[in-house]
Amino acid sequence: MSTSKPPSPPHGVIRESLRIAGKKVSRDRIIEVRHPYSAELVGTVPKAALDDVKLALETARNFRSTLTRHDRYKILMKAGALVASRRDEFARLITLESGLCLKDTQYEVGRASDVLLFAANQALVDDGEVFSCDLTAQGRSRKVYTVKEPLQGAITAITPFNHPLNQVIHKLAPAIATNNRVVLKPSEKTPLTAYALADVLYDAGLPPQMLSVLTGDPREIADELLTSADVDLVSFTGGVPIGKYIAAKAVYKRQVLELGGNDPIIVLDDADIEEAAALAASGSYKNSGQRCTAVKRMLVHESVADRFVELLVEKTRAVKYGDPFDPAMDMGTVIDEPSAQRFEAVVNEAVAAGARLLFGNVRRGALYSPTVLDGVTPDMTVVRQETFGPVSPVIRFKTVDEAIRIANGTAYGLSSSLCTNRLDLITRFIRELQVGSVNVREVPGYRLELTPFGGIKDSGLGYKEGVLEAMKSFCNTKTYSLPW
Repeated sequence: MSTSKPPSPPHGVIRESLRIAGKKVSRDRIIEVRHPYSAELVGTVPKAALDDVKLALETARNFRSTLTRHDRYKILMKAGALVASRRDEFARLITLESGLCLKDTQYEVGRASDVLLFAANQALVDDGEVFSCDLTAQGRSRKVYTVKEPLQGAITAITPFNHPLNQVIHKLAPAIATNNRVVLKPSEKTPLTAYALADVLYDAGLPPQMLSVLTGDPREIADELLTSADVDLVSFTGGVPIGKYIAAKAVYKRQVLELGGNDPIIVLDDADIEEAAALAASGSYKNSGQRCTAVKRMLVHESVADRFVELLVEKTRAVKYGDPFDPAMDMGTVIDEPSAQRFEAVVNEAVAAGARLLFGNVRRGALYSPTVLDGVTPDMTVVRQETFGPVSPVIRFKTVDEAIRIANGTAYGLSSSLCTNRLDLITRFIRELQVGSVNVREVPGYRLELTPFGGIKDSGLGYKEGVLEAMKSFCNTKTYSLPW
């Protein structure tokens, strides 16, 4: 592990201002942003007051965009080009505030550019439909047409810490493509990237009234973002308790809630064990394990479990973790020391209950090692709840029925991975797993930024994210009919 200090911000501590309809607004009250690896102060952002939230929402609701489809296409394409041209700059900023290693943050910037590209192209797609009305004896010689319109009120977008750029873009790009106005509240743990992105969008030509960025104490400002009469839709990505609070509080608002996951990789007895172990390690440790679709449970058939565990430990040992600014590192820190302490605690609890620690469970501040546990049982906290860190718990099973029962025996239902070559079992797992997606011989998190994404049960209400689905959610459908 490298122990070198991360570079300081190029101009000292980054001091940000609120972006209310594009205007920079400073406040005396601030939130400090610290680099998780060194605890160094790297930035400050203002703590918005309730009046700031009301002004941003009122401005958003009262603004009516006249941007054409081509205008929106040009803005999104230019923003995508700007983000891509500043890849290293954005990656370093994400690493500075999140502690994620440069390999992960550079990958994130690339994915974020894809979102802008897909949204730009979708902005050009005619989304209307035509229905002939003379289809039955009761029909008439008319045609019914549909047209998609932006929402009347604002969209409240609330994003988490684990993908400070890509999660934000997944909300803003579809909103821009559909001519909507957004008030964004990024995580107070990783707000700097959101401000940098907002400036890119303004530079690309986005009318400033279409986007405000507010940082503040959720206990002070969140309820106004959820309940204001100026808000039509709340789009939230984050943890289950907050998601359920939003669902209860926002009540008569549209809600797109992308919550947690407890995603399994399921390895059957005919699987390519080398491939399965590689997928398991990559799915467990990428982004320091801080992804809703990370591999959080490894269900392995007992006949191949010994070999799988041997390969998993070998691949885990090869993961280089430490200073996230060291380009050689495969993994940086987790978001903060309390999170790392929680991972350490649930692993210790599992070991006390009979699991075997084969590698890891080493912590220094927010730096937590990749960790392998064998002999885990489904009732242990480390697999019953979402760990959200670089921990690989292996559960052995005897039959396909047992594997399905264990996989479904959780409150979550986001994604899954299946390692087998048997088509009959692939189709059975696709039918019977209670999740939003099943990836065969791939990590649970695999998707394109364009494709539908989301879960069921405690992972979400069934509404999907991804550029296409978000654009649908962010629109009203109006019908009109004409004689024909």
